[in-house]
Amino acid sequence: MSARPDPADPGRAWCFGDDIDTDQITPSRFIVSSDPDELAQHAFNDLRPAFSETVQPGDFVVAGTNFGSGSSREQAPLALLGAGVAGVVAESFARIFFRNAINLGLPVLICPGAGGIDDGDEVSMALDAGVVRNHTKYETYDAEPLPPFLQELVSQGGLKAYTKAKLDAE
Repeated sequence: MSARPDPADPGRAWCFGDDIDTDQITPSRFIVSSDPDELAQHAFNDLRPAFSETVQPGDFVVAGTNFGSGSSREQAPLALLGAGVAGVVAESFARIFFRNAINLGLPVLICPGAGGIDDGDEVSMALDAGVVRNHTKYETYDAEPLPPFLQELVSQGGLKAYTKAKLDAE
């Protein structure tokens, strides 16, 4: 897994609907590893087979309601990190996916207006301001800003990296 893209930089939107569960993000038959690069090869394999071959570092996943429902597996956000996804914007998230994403350093924003984004639009996100920008349509959508502590977790690369940095500083 290479350096993480900056969610403030525009990237292509990959749009999905409501109730996308973790089995659709990472089909269970491919959960044989926790390596993000390997998992990325199977992201959305059944839902959008071309995703893993055509997603580019800095692209975004945009979804409707209840994104990441289903099992609590961390492999779903790990696969998106391995694919170079800069962030996930959804109208709502399953609570466990949202928390796993933060713990792994994957930027996520709850954005009720995400339905205005179309597949292929160029988008970016500002975690601190709670703003999603659609550079294709010249629109902005209000999102729930991440609290400063969660922003710090994400910027550090997740809970492990954050904790290691804190311990190293002592």
